Amino acid sequence: MIKLFYAPGTCALAPHIVLEWIGEPYELEKVQLGSPEYLKINPLGQVPAMIDGDSDVMNQPDAILKYLAQKYPDAKLGSNGTLQDAYELNRWLAFFTGDFHPAFYPYFRPNRYWIEEDENAHKTIKEAPYKLIVRVFAHLNNHLEGKDYIVGDRLTVADPYAFAMIRWGNYIPNKPLSDYANVFRFYQQFKQDNAVQRAMSQQGIK
Repeated sequence: MIKLFYAPGTCALAPHIVLEWIGEPYELEKVQLGSPEYLKINPLGQVPAMIDGDSDVMNQPDAILKYLAQKYPDAKLGSNGTLQDAYELNRWLAFFTGDFHPAFYPYFRPNRYWIEEDENAHKTIKEAPYKLIVRVFAHLNNHLEGKDYIVGDRLTVADPYAFAMIRWGNYIPNKPLSDYANVFRFYQQFKQDNAVQRAMSQQGIK
């Protein structure tokens, strides 16, 4: 059985939603990021992490999402079999991992970038990524013009990854998600999905 390690509201929400869509039994374990106990499981200290049966510990959200899509092909959450579609799926998973997610690092973890406990410095660090956050949201908003899904005209593992990332935009002051009409429409649409609601309820988030 698959076991998913998560911290509430992180990008681990993406594979959690996928597991709900797939509908096969799985286990959840809530972890404390950076705790000695969790570092023994995943030395990188990040979530998500996952174990499938007697497998080694898996990490990196895009790799885990691809694994689930390939393990459960009947769920049809991967590429449609064409080279171009596979590229599009990989491109957007890479975007969320390599561009969108890092844009929020300084905002959520300013202590990574300043070694002293300085409230003013932390405030400045948290504000520094706003321009980059706006840029990735604007890029995604343009992509979603006239689209209901990230890739093609169907659900893929890229959609819950997008949803998890978009949700973080609710924390940014003075720039509501509604400023990005297409992103907001996508977010509201997926927030009504039953599997999304179950995963969020299990994590205790809204």
